[in-house]
Amino acid sequence: MSTSDQPADAWLSFGLAFIGGYGDAASFVLAKTFTGHVTGNLVLGAIAVAAEDRRAMLGHLSAIVTFLLGVALSTFIVRPLKAWPSLPSLPTIMGIEVILIVAAALALASGMTPRAEIFVIFLSLALGLQNGAFGRAGGISVHTTYLTGMITVLISTEAEKYASGLRPAPVGTPDPKIGLLCRIWIAFVLGAGIGAAMVFHFNEFGILGAAILLVGLILYTAKGSSTVLTT
Repeated sequence: MSTSDQPADAWLSFGLAFIGGYGDAASFVLAKTFTGHVTGNLVLGAIAVAAEDRRAMLGHLSAIVTFLLGVALSTFIVRPLKAWPSLPSLPTIMGIEVILIVAAALALASGMTPRAEIFVIFLSLALGLQNGAFGRAGGISVHTTYLTGMITVLISTEAEKYASGLRPAPVGTPDPKIGLLCRIWIAFVLGAGIGAAMVFHFNEFGILGAAILLVGLILYTAKGSSTVLTT
């Protein structure tokens, strides 16, 4: 899917990767479900089927469906916003994400019966929107809520270069794409560690740390957008 309205920003990708790791780890600690990608939940869902745990199976299935729904919804949200230059699409998506994260925390803290399931649905939808709205940085395809796919693509691309006999870069010249991906990996893992620590200490309200960081990213992105519009 498309990215933000301005050129992809590496620092923004680091921040979003941090949030992706934060949300994924927090949701697993709180609800034993991944909310930022599909593969892990497919495995957990298969295990739940084998264990005849219908509730767990439905929880993993709802995470998969709502994550994919979020990816699709981002397209329908971004497309009409392109006609409104004063309303940048990526900050708008991140604003919706903040609302969903706060709603997820409140749902889990409430006394309603399916609170864990509602938490998973809100958070999966939020991370699906993020994954669909931001898709490129540094000239390469990136995913800020899961990392395996883009690493696989990069390794395949590099392997094809060597297999085709293309001249490799001089020794000592770092590949900026590999450097970018390594930093995204670090941001994701760091976010996962901090997200897990926050929910261990503050329970469901620990997820609000991701919302606070998102607000900072919204202000950062909106400032960049206004600078582009005035130049």
